[in-house]
Amino acid sequence: MKQHILPAIKLTAICLVFFSVIYPLVIWVIAKASPGHGEGETVSVNGKIVGYALEGQSFTQDKYFNGRPSAVNYNAAGSGGSNKGPSNPEYLKEVQNRIDTFLVHNPTVKKEAIPSELVTASGSGLDPDITLQGALVQVNRIARARNISNEKIEALIQSQKNKSLNGIEKLNVLQLNIALDKLK
Repeated sequence: MKQHILPAIKLTAICLVFFSVIYPLVIWVIAKASPGHGEGETVSVNGKIVGYALEGQSFTQDKYFNGRPSAVNYNAAGSGGSNKGPSNPEYLKEVQNRIDTFLVHNPTVKKEAIPSELVTASGSGLDPDITLQGALVQVNRIARARNISNEKIEALIQSQKNKSLNGIEKLNVLQLNIALDKLK
């Protein structure tokens, strides 16, 4: 019995030191060496922080691109989805309300052309990106609200797109709206 207890105690002590001291220290050093110094990557305009690069936020004015809806009202402290299934009547009503709202603000878009990402919340509720299709479907509304040609906004979209790891072209909504404000 003694031959089993001592190795178990040693292993417990080693794990305790490693997982409560060494591992957190290594992660802290890596975080401090990252671009946001462990505080998240902030986005600034004229020296004022306007948001975080990896966190979605709400844009409701017609002159801005809309991102994905959030089940947690873009609260990073309580990130998560709605946990409502696709057959849940309450969820279906919520999605239909989002579709109706989108169509009111984008009268030139047909219901079938609305990308699902613009009416369904992401799993985290904080998705900062939309697809190229999600941005292009909003061009007419923004061009009308800003009195800018569609071509100019489409060129801006093309200049702002990035490819994700799976090859899908995406756009960060905050960065896109900041670039849109700079557009003359």
